[in-house]
Amino acid sequence: MTTGVAGIGKTLLTHKFTLDWAEGKANQDIDFAFLLTFRELNLLKGKEFSLLELLHQFSVETKESGIYRYDHDQVVFILDGLDECRLPLDFQNNPIWTDVTEPTSVDVLLTNIIRGVLLPSARIWITTRPAAANQIPAECVDMVTEVRGFTDPQKEEYFRKKFREGTMASTIISHVKKSRSLHIMCHIPVFCWITATVLVDFFKTSQRGEEVPKTVTQMYSHFLRVQSIQGDRKYRERAETDPLWSSESREIIVSLGKLAFNQLEKGQLIFYEADLAECDIDIRAASVYSGVFTQIFKEECGLHQDRMFCFVHLSIQEFLAALYVFLSYINTGVNLLSEEHPTSREAELLPSTRVLWTRPYRVRTDTWTCSSASSWASL
Repeated sequence: MTTGVAGIGKTLLTHKFTLDWAEGKANQDIDFAFLLTFRELNLLKGKEFSLLELLHQFSVETKESGIYRYDHDQVVFILDGLDECRLPLDFQNNPIWTDVTEPTSVDVLLTNIIRGVLLPSARIWITTRPAAANQIPAECVDMVTEVRGFTDPQKEEYFRKKFREGTMASTIISHVKKSRSLHIMCHIPVFCWITATVLVDFFKTSQRGEEVPKTVTQMYSHFLRVQSIQGDRKYRERAETDPLWSSESREIIVSLGKLAFNQLEKGQLIFYEADLAECDIDIRAASVYSGVFTQIFKEECGLHQDRMFCFVHLSIQEFLAALYVFLSYINTGVNLLSEEHPTSREAELLPSTRVLWTRPYRVRTDTWTCSSASSWASL
């Protein structure tokens, strides 16, 4: 099991692993590597497959090649994003399942793969945020690794590789070092990207005397502003010099904030059509949002072109949720956070929503060697 906070590089690590294997650069003792994401497995909830049929859903090549047995092959299952799982994963009550050709629920297949009962020769690699790791029984995990993000030298390496023009990179690095909260948060690669986006825009467009963002809240506020204005210019033909947000962008931000808050309360990071409907957002509107706010909200196609949506990063979802709570209180006097006590599942997510408004994150700044500033800077 590999753990790490959102945006730290867990999924990128699995992609690097499978790419190196596919290109013959590493791990050549493996015959088959199946990368199964929980956000796609969620789409199969309530359906029944045999293990072979499930693998054919994800890998057309194995189906076309006529491979129906893996008993004598070295197989690796990579289960990415346990924290996004909406399947029960009922290890206590699910039946033992050993036949790879007999259909059953996806939940039963997964629990038996992880138990080592179904295709026992296979190796399993699970990635997750720490809060969801306890969904897997301890006896099913032989090794735990943690991705801890960039070291201080890697933070600088990221910005220098991101900007070939040395002056801009040096200016950004200097500013980040002056703010303890920003410097700490930059151990997360995604936050480095947000910081780069915001500061480049600021140093190119800011008016004299305007304060450079130096807190986490200011950074996300400016990021939201940058993305809103860019969307207005691209899709609504607003003037390049117009610094104001359009009313349409404001309405979208409020809708996304409501979605972010409601789904955080449920502990959900991936949204399907039913989740959007609960917040009065239809599929068409969600697609428009993802097109206008491409760096905030994105649409993905899962199995059989099923559509799902998510925020680019958990911290963006948290910020929008916090913004929605703030606006609700200002406009109606209702404190949404005091309406009811969160469940234990919600409590894993909601405290960090409040943190954005009160104090900097407290995070660890050491690193695991698999994090690569060069790989992230190219994104």
